[in-house]
Amino acid sequence: MTPPITITPGATPLAQWRAIYRGAMLQLDEACRPRVQASADTVARIVARGEPVYGINTGFGKLASVRIESADLERLQRNIVLSHAAGVGEPMPLAVTRLMMALKLASLAQGASGIQPATLALLEAMLARGVIPVVPAQGSVGASGDLAPLSHMTAVMIGVGEAFTAAGRLPATEALAQAGLAPVVLGPKEGLALLNGTQFSTANALAGLFEAEVLLRSALVTGALSTDAARGSDAPFDARIHQLRRHQGQIETANALRGLLSGSPIRASHLSGDERVQDPYCLRCQPQVMGACLDILRQAAGVLETEANGVSDNPLIFTAEGEALSGGNFHAEPVAFAADIIALAVCEIGSLAERRIAMLVDPALSGLPAFLTPRPGLNSGFMIPQVTAAALVSENKQRAYPASVDSIPTSANQEDHVSMAAHGARRLMPMVENATAVIGIELLAAAQGCDFHLPLVSSKALESVRQLLRNEVPHLEDDRHFHPDLEKAIALVRSGAIAQAASQVALPDIAGALA
Repeated sequence: MTPPITITPGATPLAQWRAIYRGAMLQLDEACRPRVQASADTVARIVARGEPVYGINTGFGKLASVRIESADLERLQRNIVLSHAAGVGEPMPLAVTRLMMALKLASLAQGASGIQPATLALLEAMLARGVIPVVPAQGSVGASGDLAPLSHMTAVMIGVGEAFTAAGRLPATEALAQAGLAPVVLGPKEGLALLNGTQFSTANALAGLFEAEVLLRSALVTGALSTDAARGSDAPFDARIHQLRRHQGQIETANALRGLLSGSPIRASHLSGDERVQDPYCLRCQPQVMGACLDILRQAAGVLETEANGVSDNPLIFTAEGEALSGGNFHAEPVAFAADIIALAVCEIGSLAERRIAMLVDPALSGLPAFLTPRPGLNSGFMIPQVTAAALVSENKQRAYPASVDSIPTSANQEDHVSMAAHGARRLMPMVENATAVIGIELLAAAQGCDFHLPLVSSKALESVRQLLRNEVPHLEDDRHFHPDLEKAIALVRSGAIAQAASQVALPDIAGALA
């Protein structure tokens, strides 16, 4: 069994968050425990002083001016969890919920939230023993924190709601009991600490980022394969061109494309005597477009790594001064901007790939048989897969509209500007899935195009990719039921197998670059 990742609250690299998203187990660095205890002790002293402090002995939001008596403080924290667990829609994917829990764990463990050590231990144990709350995916506007989804997470900790376990979807108390755990009674500040914060938005944005990383690497491979299928030139990938412009992403993607095509007999066959002067932009400008996508994905990655290591609940506890300060770290504007940036990159990766598919099926542009079928007319070949790719790209264009420019007041205008980070981040996974399907279609089309050049083949790296596909999907000689071919190709892209098959060439990464 792989040992768990030890996460250091406030200093966890992005590569570790990616590993947790992919299923790695985790544990807290023990050095955080004294800070957590000190924060809880500070809350106890604040309560003992009897002064009104927001979130500890007052109401919440618009009701912050209502003073709560000491006898009702535990009930106050329970009530906020129950009342705020008002999400709707399908449950979050388990991998994203696990990541959200891990992000919340790391935030609370920094000792600025007033959480009790036993409560923190329960959340850590739920992750370790596979008790994953059922969290409806809709209901957050990204400020004042992701209240509804985090309340559903917290509800399981107090024995309310449902959780996914190895035994299935169970009531919270049963799920905890089967894992040898028991619900907690939340003390002052604890309910608010658990449900206030940006962890739902951040988890969804990180999941989108990690899947976009696989998408970009796969699209570089299929883009190179399309270049060979169309007998395109690798001259536009010459390092000297890109060094002059100086964008790092452009330089790295050009290097990758050049490496993927290196040694290709197909390319060698038209180095001279080719009457064509220039390739279409979908081939020639791959480094400029994909490099720009790489750069902005890395920019978003930097923002999300910072957010993942931050503390975003409210109020915050400062143990040295014995103070609780109310601010606005729960406002998820940085996450909303990052999610919008990721959406733009995902949209463009799919858009450029669709143009390559359209180029390949057009004999006037590619020089290949119409719709990549040996007998066009009797057979339609890749006619409708290109239409499918166009439909998916247009759907992503509509989804790529920035979420962060929207706002709607909530809580009786107390929360009068919100980030919309939650659904801005949540749309990323469907967008990546759409783009993944486009890359899967390109994989099929590019491999089919290269088949027409036999006995000439592509480079060693690209032939490894083509062989991987051909192990699953044979050459299309005559029309057959296309859907199973699509599903197999899409699965290869989604799994990262396409990029892995070409791993003899260094492909740029995103999360690893910050590790």
